Amino acid sequence: MKRTGNKIVMLLLAGCMLLATGCAGAQEETAQRADAQENVELTVLAAASLTDVCNEIKTMYEAEHESVTLNFSYGGSGALQTQIEEGAPADIFISAAQKQMDALNEEGLMESDSIQDLLENKVVLIVPQTSTAGIESFEDAATDKVGMIGLGEPGSVPAGQYAEEIFTSLGILDEVKAKANYGTDVRNVLSWVETGEVYCGVVYATDAISSDSITVVCEAPEGSCTPIIYPMGIVKASEQKEAAQEFMDYLKTDEISALFESYGFATVQ
Repeated sequence: MKRTGNKIVMLLLAGCMLLATGCAGAQEETAQRADAQENVELTVLAAASLTDVCNEIKTMYEAEHESVTLNFSYGGSGALQTQIEEGAPADIFISAAQKQMDALNEEGLMESDSIQDLLENKVVLIVPQTSTAGIESFEDAATDKVGMIGLGEPGSVPAGQYAEEIFTSLGILDEVKAKANYGTDVRNVLSWVETGEVYCGVVYATDAISSDSITVVCEAPEGSCTPIIYPMGIVKASEQKEAAQEFMDYLKTDEISALFESYGFATVQ
C-alpha cells in the first residue's frame, strides 16, 4: 500500500509540473502576441514628391504613437506600383496620380473601400536660379532657348505623364521629346535643374518650394493636363489594416492638412 501511495504522489507531482509548464508556455505565447499587437511597423510607399512633408509627419506620428514605427519608401508612383504587384511588403500606397492606384485596384491588390483622395498639386516649369536663357513659358521648351529639358519618365512617373499632356495640348510634344532627359522620379528632375545639368525641368509646385536653387517660370496653362490628385489606400496584402487605417485617418486631420498646405499642397476633403 505504501508503494502505491508513493506512486500516486509522484504522478500527482508530475501532473502539476506539466500543468505549470503548460501555463507558463501559454502565458509566454500570450505575452508575445500582445507585444506584437502593441508594437506595429507600417510600410508606406509614397510618391517622391511627398518626401519632405512625410518625413516630418513620420516624426510627429511616432512621437504621438510610441508603439508605431513608420517606414516610408519613396519613388516614382509607377515604380512603387510595380513593387506592390511583385509582392513587396507594403501597408499603404500614396500615389501622385489616379492611374497607378486604379491599376492596382483593378488587379485586386488594394482594399477598394479604403481608397480616398488626399491631396492636389500643380505642375510648374523651373529653371536654374542662375539661368540666363530667357525661358518664359512652356512653349519655350520647343525653341532654341532650351538645349535639354528634364522630365519624369512618362511610363512610370506621374509628373512625366502630366508633362506629356501639357506639351501635347500645346502641340509641341515631338519637339520637346527630342531634347528630353528622363528621370526616375520628380526629385531626380529637380536635382538636374538645381545643378544646371538641364536648361529647365517640369516638376510639381511642391518640389519647387523645397529648393532655393531654382526659379519657377510659370504654372502649366490652365486646362492643359488632368487634375493632379494624390490618392491613398491600404494594400490588400497588409497584415496591419487597422493600424494603417488609423494612420490614414491621421493624414486627414486639420493639423496635418495645415502641414500639407505649408508645403504647397492643397488638401482634398
